[in-house]
Amino acid sequence: MSRSATSPHPLSVYKTRLQEGQKALKAAYEASGDAAALLQARCRHIDGVLTELWQDHHFPTSLALIAVGGYGRGELYPASDIDLLILLPKAPDDKLKGKLEQLVGLFWDIGLEIGHSVRTVDECLEEAKGDITVQTALIENRLLTGSKVLFEKFRKGLAASLDPQAFFKAKKLEQEERYLRFQETPYALEPNLKESPGGLRDLQVVLWVAQAAGLGRSWQDLEAGGFITAEETAALIDAQGLLETLRARLHLLTGRREDRLLFDVQTPMAAQMAIEAAPTRRASELLMQRYYRNAKLVTQLNIILMQNIGAAIFPGHGQPPEPINERFQNTRNFLDAVDEEVFQRHPGALLEAFLLLQQHPELKGMTARTLRALWRGRLLINDDFRADPANRALFLQLFQQQQGVVHEFRRMNQYGILGRYIPAFGAVVGQMQHDLFHAYTVDQHILQVLRNMRRFTMEEFAHEYPLCSRLINAFERHWLLYIAALFHDIAKGRGGDHSALGMADAQAFCENHGLSAEDTELVVWLVGQHLVMSQVAQKEDITDPDVVAAFAARVKDERHLTALYLLTVADIRGTSPKVWNAWKGKLLEDLYGMTLRRLEKGEAPEPRGVIDERQQEALRLLRYFALSDTVHQGLWKQLDTVYFLRHSAEEIAWHTRCLHYRIHNDEPVVKARLRQGENEPTETLQVMVYTRDQPDLFARTCSFFGRAGFNIVDAKIHTTRHGYALDSFVLLDVSNREITREMTSYVEHELSEMLLHPAPAEAPPTGRLSRQVRHFPITPQVSLLPDDRGHCVLSIVAADRPGLLFAIAETLARHGAGLQTAKIATLGERVEDTFLVSGGNLDQSQNRIKLETELLDLLQV
Repeated sequence: MSRSATSPHPLSVYKTRLQEGQKALKAAYEASGDAAALLQARCRHIDGVLTELWQDHHFPTSLALIAVGGYGRGELYPASDIDLLILLPKAPDDKLKGKLEQLVGLFWDIGLEIGHSVRTVDECLEEAKGDITVQTALIENRLLTGSKVLFEKFRKGLAASLDPQAFFKAKKLEQEERYLRFQETPYALEPNLKESPGGLRDLQVVLWVAQAAGLGRSWQDLEAGGFITAEETAALIDAQGLLETLRARLHLLTGRREDRLLFDVQTPMAAQMAIEAAPTRRASELLMQRYYRNAKLVTQLNIILMQNIGAAIFPGHGQPPEPINERFQNTRNFLDAVDEEVFQRHPGALLEAFLLLQQHPELKGMTARTLRALWRGRLLINDDFRADPANRALFLQLFQQQQGVVHEFRRMNQYGILGRYIPAFGAVVGQMQHDLFHAYTVDQHILQVLRNMRRFTMEEFAHEYPLCSRLINAFERHWLLYIAALFHDIAKGRGGDHSALGMADAQAFCENHGLSAEDTELVVWLVGQHLVMSQVAQKEDITDPDVVAAFAARVKDERHLTALYLLTVADIRGTSPKVWNAWKGKLLEDLYGMTLRRLEKGEAPEPRGVIDERQQEALRLLRYFALSDTVHQGLWKQLDTVYFLRHSAEEIAWHTRCLHYRIHNDEPVVKARLRQGENEPTETLQVMVYTRDQPDLFARTCSFFGRAGFNIVDAKIHTTRHGYALDSFVLLDVSNREITREMTSYVEHELSEMLLHPAPAEAPPTGRLSRQVRHFPITPQVSLLPDDRGHCVLSIVAADRPGLLFAIAETLARHGAGLQTAKIATLGERVEDTFLVSGGNLDQSQNRIKLETELLDLLQV
């Protein structure tokens, strides 16, 4: 007999009822926009179906069907699981087991995604005792149908078995572990509305611990108990409402149980919520800023409530507060205002509180009542407050403390103080950056850069970047660099050049806070120039003395150079984990060293002097290998000035050692070696290719590296006087595999074989575009400009994708454009590549336009 035959109604009746009910709920929601009503209405709808099915199957009246978890709480999102507990008075016999299995199967057959358990009361209590997740789900329960007596027995047993203190500790640990899973930030590009810090789970955990302690089941209950104020209750209800709206819309948009606010849905969701784009901001960015600010509020209220509930659950040890000054005291190692009106009487205490946390490392944070008073008092920060010399002096002291700089600036941002004191910073709080290489909101990126700069000063992190640590600890008034870090991106999102706009903000801040003219000039200059060193290192040929001379003229002196180097390293490191690598670190360090030597000498060295210097150093290195003083002569006769200007002495020595006895070799010579930056975990592979020149050599080499799983991050392409290609590549492994000796042997052998047996270049695997590139594309840019030496400089900015460099190389080869050198810069999902090309009749403008047009078509995503 089929399952449907046991029920008065066929399966199709229940299926139709569920589907039509879901459509009606969706239509009602789209008309009203009331997410809370939708969640409750879906519960009622499912309640009716489940109850009818239970009754149709004539289960014994001694059993109970109970909703638990979110369903038990009365909140059922459009695609959420339906959590059920089938409660039994005793262990079931075989007949009842079969009947229950049949019911659960029927639930699934009609289209319900059920999460169920079948237990007795004792089994429930035993399971809850050993699993905090089960215990949490069970405390949110509703009787759907069945025995009220059994249900009450279950509820009383569960309440009696709960240990509020143990439950609180477990949920606190669970929250901390959850935060770690999400890098302790609510500002992910694609946040999880349920689990991320600042998400729904932060609100639910507060109600769980309150309920376990018998303190209430709602925000109104907690307000009545004095745990929160009426203002905080209203803020919580609004914050929860936004999260419910976003999650409900997300489920309806995707048609599945999806809790991540994916790039795919951010734009359509903004449209559904009638959020319109601003002149300089996408609608999706405005939506995300609203979400991030909401998440910040949720995390703050979570802290206040957890502290207040914790104080009620854990009785105090009776130790009296220890006075710090007339405004603050130490209460159980938390900073505590002497009363909640202290900020009203002394508005400057809003900044003093953070200064005291820096100066008293024994303090773990602020008490809940201090946080509450601080939150209310933030509105006291107005123009008069900012103009008060005492407050300005307090704020400046925050940069100058020996510890807690990063912690307290983050805390000031969290509690809305930093954005009130510097309104320009407040404008970038929660502002997303869809530029394909920033992984954080603007405010979080700024604080990450501040954190990186601060780590340079700390001896426990000196092993990370020894040069940066040495430089900053010798830098007079290094706290000025913290101010530059705070302002370097503060003008993002306003339209126009954010560096120039930020200079005006930095200038006003420095002058208002009494910095000297010299210190003001340094900070303002750093804000205006903070992108320059990265651009020179990654896009220009830093082995060219003219490039170094021009950069040295720009930085003027060693103090400016050192400050810009430190800010650049901290900035790139704070952009995204994907953007920084050892090769970029080496480029910046090399540019710093060469510029410093140029500044010390006071004038640009003659090119011949540079070449002589490099050649002498290369010969010195060759002597370590017991090679004669004349071993280099045959090879060097075939190399021109450009080669010696573009390669370091160490690279010249390596090439000479590998090639001096096979200058006219008929077979390709491929050599590979491991390179690793100082104290950098990321290894690079340097590969030298020496073979008779071929028109499509670069394209074929790119094809090989792409298929072998490597990204080219730098390329030096050179043709000798006797028609050989002498090319050098620096590679990073795409999947971050450890580069082993076996890998170098593989590259040497397989690339040699490929060059020895020429064949048309094979395109490497293309893979899939990232969601970020698909939904936030950048407009590709191609510039092809002739230089003074008969070459053309090709600059490309585009969204990265697998196989892109090969496609560019193939296009150049097809146009007969020979490649002289390449600068490959990958910034997250964005590439900024520069090539020096010649040939292909590129001296004629129509040919340049044709190549530019074809490249633009190629780069369109």
